[in-house]
Amino acid sequence: MGLFTTQRSDAWWIGPLLTVLGFSAFILYATWAAFQAGHYYHAPYLSPFYSPVLFVDPSAPGAAPLAHSWFGIFPTWWPSFLPASPAFFILAFPGLFRFTCYYYRKAYYRSFAGAPPGCAVGSLPQSDYRGETALLIFQNLHRYALYFALVFVVLLYYDAFSAFFKEGHIGVGVGTLVLLVNATLLGCYTMGCHSWRHLVGGRLNCFSSCPGSELRHKAWERVSFLNRHHMLFAWLSLFWVGFSDVYVRLVSMGVWRDINTWA
Repeated sequence: MGLFTTQRSDAWWIGPLLTVLGFSAFILYATWAAFQAGHYYHAPYLSPFYSPVLFVDPSAPGAAPLAHSWFGIFPTWWPSFLPASPAFFILAFPGLFRFTCYYYRKAYYRSFAGAPPGCAVGSLPQSDYRGETALLIFQNLHRYALYFALVFVVLLYYDAFSAFFKEGHIGVGVGTLVLLVNATLLGCYTMGCHSWRHLVGGRLNCFSSCPGSELRHKAWERVSFLNRHHMLFAWLSLFWVGFSDVYVRLVSMGVWRDINTWA
């Protein structure tokens, strides 16, 4: 059975095609945004691609103030051939979480590797399949990447709530809502993770025999709801985190005007 050989009469190829286009567009944009090293901050908004700001180059246009940096300006050992972009310290962690995600595995196996492209659709020939002994070892890093993802959700909520304050005055702007929705969607995606569901209660054989069984069972049910919609939150959060960077970037560049109560 050759590649794409099938007796299916439906448009099975639409899903893999949209996955290739959507995922590729995000990767290209995120890489481009990371190399810009500027226009990621407009008080009080910070792009999620650059949060937290570990180091900062205050001379870069649209850079975060030095006070926002955890460790000050970029160190002297930073390679001269790379732009001084705080995003380089950040994107690898959420990238690893998504790349090893159970849903995304199915998505890019089908769309990029054609293994298989769809149910009852011919795939590329595999003479030496070692997925369960080689590739799966790397994929199991997902359970450890989860802990980093949880930390980032907390940090992004902190950024969202910080966006309610500008120069000591409380208020709200469109950017505030953009960042708040971003943290919420990423939280729903992360909390719907199969590894998180396992930690909450999936590893238990019987809820009634474990301490705090009623509370554990309710938490497991909530997580299970998010898990059933894991694909939806995966794509919504991917789109919105990219849009959040676009919004902050264009406001910082003066292309878009942020509507807010401070003005």
